[in-house]
Amino acid sequence: MSVAIRPAQPGDEPEILRMIKDLAAFEREPDAVVATAAMLAENLFGEGGHVHAHIAERDGRAVGMALWFLNYSTWTGRPGLYLEDLFVDGSERRSGVARALMVALAEEALARGCARMDWAVLDWNSEAMRFYERIGARRSDGWQPWRLEADGIARLALTGK
Repeated sequence: MSVAIRPAQPGDEPEILRMIKDLAAFEREPDAVVATAAMLAENLFGEGGHVHAHIAERDGRAVGMALWFLNYSTWTGRPGLYLEDLFVDGSERRSGVARALMVALAEEALARGCARMDWAVLDWNSEAMRFYERIGARRSDGWQPWRLEADGIARLALTGK
């Protein structure tokens, strides 16, 4: 049976959390997830929710997900779609699930007038890089990802240092 892609809906939080935890294990950080189903519910479906997700299902079972949000490009003057996480269950990899999720996101980006889609890939995940190249994506040379985590945010906001 073919894969079906749909926007996440209330009640999907446990499956989304399962896939987030499976992704963390795949990315060699199995204990890094602190998100809860309640946090996902608030951010995905609560008032002012700013995160979105698409679920891939086969035979009614969630087998993949894409979690994303909108950003903004000052250069293009248009929104962009940032893919935070793309995950496909191990047994479903190479079956078209990731491509179907990316097609759904491209359709979403087009409908929202997005100038681009962005995401990050771990430097050791060559299989993912090959997949992204096959769908027409390219590496953003010259740009490095930077991050300020919760303790740094608090220190900067509270002390200016």
